[in-house]
Parts: sequence; C-alpha cells; structure tokens
Amino acid sequence: MADPSSYRPRPGEIPDSPGVYRFRDEHRRVIYVGKAKSLRQRLANYFQDLANLHPRTRTMVTTAASVEWTVVSTEVEALQLEYSWIKEYDPRFNVKYRDDKSYPYLAVTMNEEFPRVQVMRGHKKKGVRYFGPYGHAWAIRDTVDLLLRVFPVRTCSAGVFRNAARTGRPCLLGYIGKCSAPCVGRITPEDHRDLAEEFCDFMAGRTGTYLRRLEKQMMEAAEEMEYERAARLRDDIEALKKAMEKNAVVLADATDADLIAVAEDELEAAVQIFHVRGGRVRGQRGWVTDKVEEVTTGALVEHALQQLYGEETGDAVPKEVLVPALPEPVEPAQEWLTGRRGSNVSLRIPQRGDKKALMETVQRNAQQALALHKTKRASDLTTRSRALEEIADALDLDSAPLRIECYDISHLQGDDVVASMVVFEDGLQRKSEYRRFQIKGFAGQDDVRSMHEVITRRFRRYLAEKEKTGEWTDGEGALTDGEDVLGDGEPLTSSLKDDDGRPRKFAYPPQLVVVDGGQPQVAAARRALDELGIDDIAVCGLAKRLEEVWVPGDDDPVILPRTSEGLYLLQRVRDEAHRFAITYQRTKRAKRFRAGPLDDVPGLGETRKQALIKHFGSVKKLRSATIEQIQEVPGIGRKTAETIAVALAQAAPAAPAVNTATGEIIDDEEPDTTAGSSGEPVSAGLPDERRGQER
Repeated sequence: MADPSSYRPRPGEIPDSPGVYRFRDEHRRVIYVGKAKSLRQRLANYFQDLANLHPRTRTMVTTAASVEWTVVSTEVEALQLEYSWIKEYDPRFNVKYRDDKSYPYLAVTMNEEFPRVQVMRGHKKKGVRYFGPYGHAWAIRDTVDLLLRVFPVRTCSAGVFRNAARTGRPCLLGYIGKCSAPCVGRITPEDHRDLAEEFCDFMAGRTGTYLRRLEKQMMEAAEEMEYERAARLRDDIEALKKAMEKNAVVLADATDADLIAVAEDELEAAVQIFHVRGGRVRGQRGWVTDKVEEVTTGALVEHALQQLYGEETGDAVPKEVLVPALPEPVEPAQEWLTGRRGSNVSLRIPQRGDKKALMETVQRNAQQALALHKTKRASDLTTRSRALEEIADALDLDSAPLRIECYDISHLQGDDVVASMVVFEDGLQRKSEYRRFQIKGFAGQDDVRSMHEVITRRFRRYLAEKEKTGEWTDGEGALTDGEDVLGDGEPLTSSLKDDDGRPRKFAYPPQLVVVDGGQPQVAAARRALDELGIDDIAVCGLAKRLEEVWVPGDDDPVILPRTSEGLYLLQRVRDEAHRFAITYQRTKRAKRFRAGPLDDVPGLGETRKQALIKHFGSVKKLRSATIEQIQEVPGIGRKTAETIAVALAQAAPAAPAVNTATGEIIDDEEPDTTAGSSGEPVSAGLPDERRGQER
C-alpha cells in the first residue's frame, strides 16, 4: 500500500486549467482517469488526510504510485479525452457499465447493391441503418415477418442469394410474396433500394403518411371494383397496424428522445435507457456498474452519455436526452452531444406531463434491474470468493490467488505443437489477457520440455517489463538475446510498447500458475521459474485422470473434495486453457493444409489472392489464363501477373479429388475461396483413431 504523499506533486506544479489526469500503480498500469475544470483544485482533493476520503477513493490513492495530467483548452475537450482514455486503458477504478448481453438490432444493409434486412449484434458498420436495440431477437423477427408483406425486402444471406441467382429459382419467401426476389430479376436494383428506403422510413416512425396512402389506394381500388387488389391493400394495412401495436405510443408524434434513469445504492448503480423514436419506444437497454469511486448521480449520467454516444454521430444521437440529474457543469456535456449530432441537442430533466410519466417508468425498470442484479450477484460473488479461499487453503498460500494463469500444450502426433495461456482474475475469465505460443525451441513431442519453454518465455518477458520500469536491477533475468517470437509471429520488440500505461502482453504477474498435467509438468514449470530467480509465484498442476492437484516437491497429490468450489474453479481454468490451445492448434493445422500454389508468390497478399480466385473461379482456371487476362484483376500489374503465371506453371497441379464412397472424380470447377485445398478443419476428415490422439 503506497503513501499518497510519496508521489504528491510539489506545490505550483499542477496548472490551474482544464485537463485530464491519470493515476498509475506500481506496474505503471493506469488505474484511474478523471477530468477537471481546474486540475490544481481537483487533484488537491486526493492528497488530503486519508481519514477524510471516501473509502473507495482512499483505496484508489493508496493503490496508485504516481499521477500525471494533460492540459486541454476547454471542458468539452477534457470530456472527449477522458472518454478516449477510459476506453483505451480500461482503468480498474473508473465507472464501467457491465452490459450482460449484446443487444440485437434490426439492421438494413444499405451499403449493398440489394439491401438486406437482418438481425445484427456487436459493433455498428458503416452504411448500415440500425433500429433498436430490442430486448430479444424474436421480437425483431416477429416485426419483420409482419412488415415483409408490405415491404418485401431481401432477407436472405449472401450464399442463398448467389445460389438462387445461379439456379434462376427464388427461395420460399419469393414464392409466397414476402420477398421481391431481386436474385432472379423480378425487381430492379433501383426499385428494390426504394423499397428498402420505405421500410426504413416506416421503422423510423414515419408511419402516418404511408398508412393514409395505402388507405387511399384501397378506396380507389374498391371504387374501380378491383376487389382483390383492395383486399390485399386492406390486409397490408392490418399488418402494418399490428406491427405498430407492438410499440405503444408514449409521446407526441415525431418525438425523438432517449430517457436515461439511474437506480443506485452505496456499492452499485443500474442504468436503464428507453429509446423513443417517432413517439414510440423503439428500444431498451440497461447496464450495471460497481461504484469503485465516490460518484454523484450526475457523474453516473455523464458516464452513461459517454457510453451511449461516444461512437455515435448524426441521427443516432437524438434531439432530446432526458435524465434524472444533470452533470455538473452541464454545458460541456451538452456541447459535446451537439457536436456528435451536428445540430442542437437538449439535455434536461423532465418536469411534468407525459415525459415525466415515462421517466418514472424507466426509473422503475432501473430499480428492478438493480434488485435482480443484486440477487444474482450475491450468490455468484460468494461462490467465487469461497473457491479462491479453498484454493489458498489447499495450496497453503498466504492470500487468495486473485490472478490465476493456466498453461496447456496441444499437438497432433507431435506436429504443430502449440501452447496456450489463459487468465482468470477474481475467478472470472479475462479474455483480453489470453496468449498463445508456438513451440520453436525443438521439434517433436515433449510436453514437459514444451511446458518449460513456455513458462520461461512468458516470465522472461515479465522480467523484461520490470527492467524497463526500473523494478528489476539484477541482469540475470533480463532478456538480452532477442527472445524468439510469439505464436502469432509478433517479435518481442513490438510487444514491449512505450511506457504509456497501455495493456502489454506479459506485464503483470499471477499469484498462481496452473499447468495442465501432473508431477513432470509441475516440476518443469517450477524449474523454469527458479532458473529466472522468481520465487514468489505459486505453481500447481491438475491431472485429468483423477483430478488430482500436484504441487512442486510433493510425492503425493492434494485431493480436493469433488464438491469443492475450489476444485470446480481449477477445472474450469484447466478446461478453458485446453479449449484455447486446441483451437489454435487446429487453426494452424487447417491453415497449413489449405496452403496452395498462390501462397508461394512473393508479394501477393490475401486480398489479391481472394480477388484472383473470385475473378477466375478456381486455381485451375487461373492456371490456364494468359498474362493479359490475369492483369484484368484489379490490383494486378504486369510484373505481378508474370510472377503468378510462372509460379503456377512451376507448381504441379494437384491430384484430382475422389469421392471415396462412389469412386467419382470431383471436378475442380467450383469456386475455391481458399486458393488451395478444402477449407474444412482437418480434424473433420481424420479417422476416429487419429482424432483421438489430438490433444
């Protein structure tokens, strides 16, 4: 525990101007990012008597080992820089909203020639129109199913679309009238795009005009005694009204607003957001956060605004944002939102009427979300704490192992030998810290030797990090020979970044190293650490056969009860390491088997290889093409075309594939998207007895 006075800036060093500050721990890891209208006044609050600080603030300043700051011109710039740094450094003491699921959106791919309606999750893509988010994917599909009757936009995947275009036969939706079948030319690209635009307009809330137009067309058809057409229009109107009923009108027509509510207690806070477009609730989402710092409701709202709109621009930021409390001061946040939208944004607290009533509904949702989260979290947190305590007791550790690293070796009969490293912090997966290795120190199958190499390489890099920060002064453990590469081929020098607080590959030590194996693997790991002079990291192994826990130097294993939470956690860690290792090993093996003649062409990257195969359809057709024909592919010049022709001429044609069941020779005329042999994982085609030797 550090004394804040040991790194307190000298009087007069801190400027009295807007800026953003960062606290770092002893490993130079950024643990807190904050902004201030006056850096001098704000930072002075952290260096007062510890007894006067909030408990969580006191924990932060005693964990930190240094503080630094960056001066900016305005508070708006400070808000933007704070958001960027929180996203980049992921500091442990900042408010971070945990979204327990990836909310689905209704997306229309307007960036394609024939726009497609589909369910999308994850990061938003350029040129795609999004509506939502929705609570469940089935809600989107129900809505789309109703609207396809009126707006028969394409919903099929690219593969289905190409297959229908090739055969000249549309899919089932094309036959039943729920797709305009652009794949077979029933509608032009321009008309199909207009149809997609109408679909987007309806989803955006512009429904009244379209319904009135359909009603007028229905009346005209009835007057002209075109009763079948009038009946179809009547059914279309009913379908649209039914779809509209799924989103009740809550505010005046044409109102676009987001309502944010916060429910909090001393330890945690829940945020709920309702997205209102065209006066109707079009989406809902929510987050929960630990209050690891002393924070007001206004500050929680400000963090929520950063989370919601930090990556959004244009109409994705509504004209009006209603909140339970305003950030202090409110002007920078409002100016920042206006800049994201490109026009004025109103940020305010609703005082009366329908908006206040809807805000109360959102507030109730937030309170229920916090109560539900606490019910789940209590059991989960208790279980994880008990598991870590049981591991500490069984292995005779001084404290619970808050960071656990597990290593596993994978190969197939000695080929493609790789290793994995997975990380669990506080009993939970930390996937951003996972690493993978290729075994390059020797050839063949030797799990013990492989384990020794991996542990040595991982902790040499840890010592190199300590040497860079001045924590390691003994040269024995320092890396001096330009350690060989990681499994992904990245040199060591590129993984040791500047001392700027960004996450590094091997910067932080675990309290416990777990290896997949028994006594030999454990002894190899302990020997590797001893050779590097590291004696403050515990080591154990988990053998699969009897789930025995082995520790270095003991002839007998530690037996944990089968019902032990500690054993269950070790099993999850071991199984995750095995999954990660075997996935990497299969990927490497499949990539090696997919290698084709184009891989030997110098300077020909993956993008241009794919362009060649897409243009010619297969390597066989490419081999028979002239240099002039090869030059027709975008990005291929004369010199490159000549190199490709020479390489394909020198490469022996692959033997024809044979269907082992029928003896039939399989023609090489199908498109080959891998520029080599089959892209199927190799293990799928292995005999059962060989697949069983994969580990």
